[in-house]
Amino acid sequence: MSPLWRLDGVKAELGGRPILRGVSLAVAAGEVVGAIGANGAGKTTLLRAGLGLTPLTAGQAWLGERPLGEMSAADRARRVGYLPQERRIGWNLAAGRIVELGAPDLPEGEARAVAAACLARVGLDRFEDRGVLDLSGGERARVLLARLLATRAPLLVADEPAAGLDPDAQLLALDLLREEAARGAGVVLTLHDLGLAARSCNRLVVLAKGKVVADGPPREVLVPAVMREAFGVEGALVETEAGLVFTARRL
Repeated sequence: MSPLWRLDGVKAELGGRPILRGVSLAVAAGEVVGAIGANGAGKTTLLRAGLGLTPLTAGQAWLGERPLGEMSAADRARRVGYLPQERRIGWNLAAGRIVELGAPDLPEGEARAVAAACLARVGLDRFEDRGVLDLSGGERARVLLARLLATRAPLLVADEPAAGLDPDAQLLALDLLREEAARGAGVVLTLHDLGLAARSCNRLVVLAKGKVVADGPPREVLVPAVMREAFGVEGALVETEAGLVFTARRL
């Protein structure tokens, strides 16, 4: 079976500066893949370039068996749900309407039901008629997560889905994405919290200076040598009663 998403030797620039320097990876159904790395390593550009939102200067991105460049915007939208890092919302639409926009191909009544169900999953049941600009920042972030879930796309891509959330909501968001992977979706996300990454992802891709320097299960990736190269810290996973915890110190 073809991967849901594949990048072959992808390169990308921003403002004429190289950001991605020949990245290759593949994401299969049922995986939760976390892209991690220091600020400026290329995580967000990786997601955007791989989805056709940032132009490639070399390489190729694929969704299933089709090159991304040969697909219409509508085809991409059916195959991929995307939660960008930027959470700005310009209009005070009802939360339910925002979530409905994630399922544009459904009849109105069915889309409304899907929106209500997705809001309930993120802990915002009965928020359908609340204006999003009247909500807290964390609540708005959960509305946008609900919109991502409403896409029911085979591939879900989330840039910092835990950002701006309190600890309980962070765990909820990542658990929901794991549930989507369990139903057969491929999930790709970026995280700064390496402890959350170890808990939530079955595979981590480590970026440093626009290149993949490690790719594998958290226990094999979050090791001192990789942490020194990617983050400039001395760090590793530690097993505790609460689960895996990442500890680090400056070099």
